[in-house]
Amino acid sequence: MSCKIGFVSLGCPKNLVDTEVMLGILGEEGYEIVSEPSEADVIVVNTCAFIESAQEESIQTILEMAEYKKENCRLLIVCGCLAERYRDEVLKEIPEADAVVGTGDYSQIAEVIKQAFSGKQPVLYGHMNRPEPEGVPRVVSTGGASAYLKIADGCDNRCTYCIIPKLRGKYRSRKMEDIISEAEALAADGVKEIIVIAQDTTRYGIDLYGAYCLPELLRKLCRIEGIHWVRVHYLYPEVITEELIAAFCEEDKIVKYMDIPIQHCNDEILKRMGRHGSKQELCSLIGKLRSRIPNLVIRTTVIAGFPGETQEQFEELLQFVKEMEFERLGAFAYSQEEDTPAAKLPGQLSQAVKENRAEQIMQAQKRISRKHQKNMLGKQLKVLTEGYNLENLMYFGRSYADSIDIDATVYFAAEEEVELGSFVTVTILDADDYDLTGKMENPN
Repeated sequence: MSCKIGFVSLGCPKNLVDTEVMLGILGEEGYEIVSEPSEADVIVVNTCAFIESAQEESIQTILEMAEYKKENCRLLIVCGCLAERYRDEVLKEIPEADAVVGTGDYSQIAEVIKQAFSGKQPVLYGHMNRPEPEGVPRVVSTGGASAYLKIADGCDNRCTYCIIPKLRGKYRSRKMEDIISEAEALAADGVKEIIVIAQDTTRYGIDLYGAYCLPELLRKLCRIEGIHWVRVHYLYPEVITEELIAAFCEEDKIVKYMDIPIQHCNDEILKRMGRHGSKQELCSLIGKLRSRIPNLVIRTTVIAGFPGETQEQFEELLQFVKEMEFERLGAFAYSQEEDTPAAKLPGQLSQAVKENRAEQIMQAQKRISRKHQKNMLGKQLKVLTEGYNLENLMYFGRSYADSIDIDATVYFAAEEEVELGSFVTVTILDADDYDLTGKMENPN
């Protein structure tokens, strides 16, 4: 039977990798993958349920996709974190859903579709602690030159505001040889930038090998021919070891970019968040990283309006952001998530207060970003070319300072055609608050 399948992937990069694995599995099964839902016989929505806004987006997307069942669509499959967390509600409130697949069962997608076509309504959940499937096909959807590489799933940190352990299970590292094998396959397919991800990459290996093995893994990734950049996300500050810093210093392929989610700086708030470390330790770490790793770009996230956060504690966070001058930063209003310890804490703040505090931080960060951007004027950057903008008639791409989908863009004029996925040298001529504009330097 000829069958066309459309996918919608929501949420984090880890979810995207799960979607890419499902695409690969279904492709090998002979299904045709289509980009337009209106053309699909089966629509799969891989959902997010991290915070309330993500849940709302997931529900709205499911309802939008359900409308296609009035046209060509025969099956609607709901996967991912929302399916794991609210499977009963999905089945009750969205009768158009033909199957519900939790976070530990996405590799069963082909069998789920077969069962749904036979008239059954598969409901798979509760298996989030399964080992990550290995040796499964994968279709990279991030443009060809860059790809995420998931090295672990789940989390053991138990931050009081976070629902992830209940959605993704305990921390589970993948075997190093399987990760390397996947990275080699990606390189063979033309991927030049590997973006290493997990809920917490710094703890890679501790469950499997009894040691923090991220530095060893990164060095092995740097040995792979064809890989030019190795970028690392979600480094928890308390596990940034001397060995990890040494790997960043010594390996040219590791881009000097660290994504370190700190969430707050006030010691009392950090303790109530279930975070490790203190403000003094954060300041010491940031100072050490910047002194040891030249031209380091630090990206971080902070939460504004955590339960009980006083005005004084918020102002301490705001001042900390101003003093640290992070190159990249996102501020988010605290989301009160049911089934998390923080949801039960006294001192819950109004949404208006939380959003106002987050906005104040982002306004401060905007000024900091403008300063960093202006400092780039006249400098030359290595840029990974990603596309061509028809509005400004310029190519665009990213430098080492910018990760895919979340950071800035470098636009550049070129006197000759540039191959997408190639690295070029760009002289920066202009800058706004977040993006850079320049001219490609022709090779001698």
